[in-house]
Amino acid sequence: MKKIFSLAATVVLGSALLLAGCGNDSAKGGAASGDKVTITVGASPVPHAEILEQVKPLLEKEGINLKITEFTDYVTPNIALNDKELDANFFQHVPYLEKFANEHNLKLASAGKVHVEPMGIYSKTVTDKDLKSALPNGSKVAIPNDPTNGARALILLEKAGLIKLKDASDIGATKADITDNPRNLEIVELEAPQLPRSLDDVAIAVINTNYALEAGLNPLKDALLIEDKDSPYANIVAVRAGDENRPEIQKLIKALESPEIKKFIDEKYKGAIIPAF
Repeated sequence: MKKIFSLAATVVLGSALLLAGCGNDSAKGGAASGDKVTITVGASPVPHAEILEQVKPLLEKEGINLKITEFTDYVTPNIALNDKELDANFFQHVPYLEKFANEHNLKLASAGKVHVEPMGIYSKTVTDKDLKSALPNGSKVAIPNDPTNGARALILLEKAGLIKLKDASDIGATKADITDNPRNLEIVELEAPQLPRSLDDVAIAVINTNYALEAGLNPLKDALLIEDKDSPYANIVAVRAGDENRPEIQKLIKALESPEIKKFIDEKYKGAIIPAF
């Protein structure tokens, strides 16, 4: 009986050693072939997530699996990035990032510029691009309610000849900085995603390109006035400060700034979005 037990134990032990040996060989094989690294990037649906979808196969070749998480607001992506729920996000420009990070005591940084989304003025009732004469007295005008894009919108309204600001180059301008409003415009501040829907209730709205595109608006055809192509508000990939040189992030930036992505942006958006590289 003891011999049988001893033999059984020997068989079990031998099998265990054999399985362990197979497991180690398999692990070595996986390491040698290179396990894929996954990075998660938060993005607005249009155009950021669309652009990132084109980046996926480029990163696959670099051994990186790109997971895209879509957000429809301008607050959550930075909070999620700070809380390490994301490796990066792609939806904002530097002035917005810096102001948001300062206000919320976050240590975030830009890893690289990708494209410019010119902000435009849209309307369902006004068709004349000479807004200074076409806009009725006392008209309602909707602009983004976040400080950076709000200032950007006010600067564009001044360019249209509708208002005067203390400083037309002040990226921190607010309604309090309006020094002249000859048409007595009522400026309404709304969440950026709501601006396209507000066109039913206001004379004009100043809308970010990503939300205009989501609403089926063509910035080149539908905008009464649009920012110049040399706008300083380039959209960036944001990361936690110190992560700019992570190999995965560097490869992400290289892919986003590749000839393939430039061609995609040019062909897909036909000038409504402009590569910044």
